[in-house]
Amino acid sequence: MCILFIAIKQHPLYPLIIAANRDEFTQRPTQTAHFWPTQSNMLAGKDLLAGGTWMGINTRGDVAALTNIRVPVPEKNNAVSRGELVTKFLSSNKQESYLDTLKQTHANYNGYNLLFGNLTNLHVYNSLDNSAYSLKEGVYGLSNASLDSPWPKLGMGKSALAQYCQHAKDLSFEHLFELLSNRAVAKDEELPNTGVSVEIEKMLSSIFICTPQYGTRSSTVLLIDNQQQVYWEERTFSASGECTNTSVHKFGIES
Repeated sequence: MCILFIAIKQHPLYPLIIAANRDEFTQRPTQTAHFWPTQSNMLAGKDLLAGGTWMGINTRGDVAALTNIRVPVPEKNNAVSRGELVTKFLSSNKQESYLDTLKQTHANYNGYNLLFGNLTNLHVYNSLDNSAYSLKEGVYGLSNASLDSPWPKLGMGKSALAQYCQHAKDLSFEHLFELLSNRAVAKDEELPNTGVSVEIEKMLSSIFICTPQYGTRSSTVLLIDNQQQVYWEERTFSASGECTNTSVHKFGIES
């Protein structure tokens, strides 16, 4: 998962809105969002190479999503797969102590951000800083650096989500997927420096990335309404950016 836009108590009907893109190599095998047979209360896609996931929710209303952190240093070859961080949180009965677990084990993984919690208690943990931020009411953006880093695509997405929350009496999945489909790239002078070439930085600077080898593999919209109903829609894309599958789920959070 490479970009997340989060709105907390910004819309009158939906106190939690998450719109997210997962960017990955085209050839990496992936299973679309489903309730896992081995963890029947967890809805998530599955990385068939390492066995983890990038985003999910369980029927208790616990949610988690992962982004990698790009830094200009080589990644560790012996690192544990970051995808297990999401599944461990969603399958745990000790959510209140999960932050302690993250802080104790962060050196086992390459750099990551983890969004985790529930409707009333969401956090973002940054493994490079070994720090956590509690999300209050507002609109947030999270990509491959710190929370709300001044990257152009984060600013565009946050602004679009905030404006829609303020002016929409209802909420359309199509508007949120339109936000996630934005392919506008940043100007050269606005590009961050994460240790890759200018050409790659530019390619990665759009919300929706589309190249033959690497790009946005799926977009996910997650809504939780005032009646504790969960609405989930995931759209999967080909290397050319065409939608190839849609997965829709709706359920009530268990009391």
